[in-house]
This record gives sequence, C-alpha cells and structure tokens, in this order.
Amino acid sequence: MKLDKKRRMAAKLLGVGVHRVWIDPSRQSEVAAALTNADIKKLIEKGVIRARPERGTSRVRARERAAKRKRRKRVGPGSRKGAKKARTPRKRRWIQTIRPLRHRLQELKRAGVLSTSQYRRLYRMAKGGAFKSKAHLETYLKEKGILR
Repeated sequence: MKLDKKRRMAAKLLGVGVHRVWIDPSRQSEVAAALTNADIKKLIEKGVIRARPERGTSRVRARERAAKRKRRKRVGPGSRKGAKKARTPRKRRWIQTIRPLRHRLQELKRAGVLSTSQYRRLYRMAKGGAFKSKAHLETYLKEKGILR
C-alpha cells in the first residue's frame, strides 16, 4: 500500500522528516482511509502514526578509545600530531622540573645539610637550568661532598 502522501502530511504535522514517520503496519488501512490533515492528526493522537526517535552518533567507540588512552595505549609516535612542545608546553615541562628541585633544596636546608649561602647558590643554579632532574641534583651534591 502506497502511503507516501499520508506520510508527508504526518511528517509536516509531527515536525519531523518523512523518514522518521512510523506507521503501524497492522493499521495501514486506517491510514489509507484518512484524507485530511485532521484525520491524520487523529491517527497521531491514537498512536497509529508516530515519530521515530532521532538517531544520534554513538559515543561507544569514542569512550573505548579514551579509556585506552587513559591506560597509555594509542599514544605512540604514530598517533602524535603536534611537536613535543605542543603536546606539553615548555612552561609546563619547566614547572615539572623546577618544583621538585626547589622542594628538595628546601628539605636539605631545613635538615641543616645546606647552609643559607649554599642553598641560595644551588637555588640560582637550578633556576639557571643547571640540573635537569632531582637525580641530577643529587649526583651533583654527592660529587661536591655536600651529601653522603
């Protein structure tokens, strides 16, 4: 049974596209008998004609990918687009280096291992980029005989 015209009328009344109009297959003869907009409206009220739900984009795959990235999968060199500095900016990398150094220097000063003058000199060295990590600072201190 061809219900194209009825489908178009229903779509207009429901405010959806033609493809989202659902007509009850068991009651197609009722729909075929409907001639006016009012008839179609009554069928909509009865539930013979309905609007199908809108189809969205599934986020399932996106969530799976995000979960894998959280576990450090899919982050190899083949997946990277930006430069190293774009992915973690220079400032962020600097902060991640300098804070532990400064905290370590403070610990040593509080423990009485470093004098104020030594602390100030090492602090300035750290600020100048003399140490690339906490381990590097430790080896320097051992080398100079400050730490055992």
